[in-house]
Amino acid sequence: MIFKPAARLLMIFVWALIYVPAIAAAEQSTPLDQTDEEAIRALILQTIRENPDVLMETLLAFQEEAQAVAQAEQIAAIERVSDLLQSDTNAGVMGNPDGELVLIEFFDYNCPYCRAAAPILFELIKDNPELRIIMREWPILGPDSELAARASLAALKQDGFASFHEALMAQPRANLVMIRRAAEQSGLDYTRLQADMQAADITAHIEASHRAAAELGISGTPTFLIGDTLVPGLLEKADLQALIEEASNVE
Repeated sequence: MIFKPAARLLMIFVWALIYVPAIAAAEQSTPLDQTDEEAIRALILQTIRENPDVLMETLLAFQEEAQAVAQAEQIAAIERVSDLLQSDTNAGVMGNPDGELVLIEFFDYNCPYCRAAAPILFELIKDNPELRIIMREWPILGPDSELAARASLAALKQDGFASFHEALMAQPRANLVMIRRAAEQSGLDYTRLQADMQAADITAHIEASHRAAAELGISGTPTFLIGDTLVPGLLEKADLQALIEEASNVE
């Protein structure tokens, strides 16, 4: 980042004012006396008076630098999490299971916005033959949500995830009654489903989702991850399609 001379000078003064006394104290040297500090403060104030736009430039520069660092950290986190989630075979997949274009959704069966997003995702699958959607169970809305997530992952063991997912998303909410209804509509063995819901790999999936969400800094559902883009909230079909096309062009 390039700073104008006045802004650069002000930054040096501020750095000196903040850090020189601390460094001197840490090294047990003679600290700046009050006269020295007052002289530096006066010089800073004089620079600001003579260049009133300097302070704003300096603050904006600090802000831009902080934003750049935060963005770089988020992209690095996205890359780490995305690689882990894409390699996790213990997750429901919709669309092309071998598709190179990957969209990950963090969702909760009792999230009304996730339920509203479901038909949009089904349409996107039809429109994008290379699209693979990884459904990341992230039950954050109470015990019924965790039951639904466990049932959905248990449906994987009967090769019935997609049909069960669609059936459960069509229910008014997710609870034991609706889970059983969705299982029956999907032709699943409900007794086996109940037993499989307590499997260790299902617990591992849910715990991994919580860790991934924490690393990404997300706090609600749905949240979509595609390429190096993380987008929270319900999106219109056109907006999701634009993200898909952007990721496709990058790849």
